Amino acid sequence: MSLSAIEAVSLDQLPLNDDPINADWIISGDPVARAAQWSASKDGTTTTHVWDCTKGRFRWYFSADEIVQILEGSVTVESEGVAKRTLRVGDAALFRAGSWSEWHVEDYVRKHAILSVPLHPSVSFGVRAVRKLGRMVRR
Repeated sequence: MSLSAIEAVSLDQLPLNDDPINADWIISGDPVARAAQWSASKDGTTTTHVWDCTKGRFRWYFSADEIVQILEGSVTVESEGVAKRTLRVGDAALFRAGSWSEWHVEDYVRKHAILSVPLHPSVSFGVRAVRKLGRMVRR
């Protein structure tokens, strides 16, 4: 599969599909979520998405590192050992793979998300070693 050197999209015009929240994770309300993936890295470890959700409170598990930027609305997030934080338009946050957080959407939220699947530690070590060797060679 050949990938274009540049992929671009208008995030506010991207059509979203139903993306139900796991019913066991819902704490209160009846949140309705939608999402769309719009790109992926060549190796498939990083993807970009737009996601939105209506009013509700729920827990969320992050299976990948996820960087979000709020495009519309707001959400209050909290996690064990981390102070509660309200993310508003323009705010960004990183949620680490393997973590849980609680999300409280008071009305509506729309976010852009970049998901990156963590590499196995042995692969990660090899990548860091190759990068370090490359920096040494360029000197």
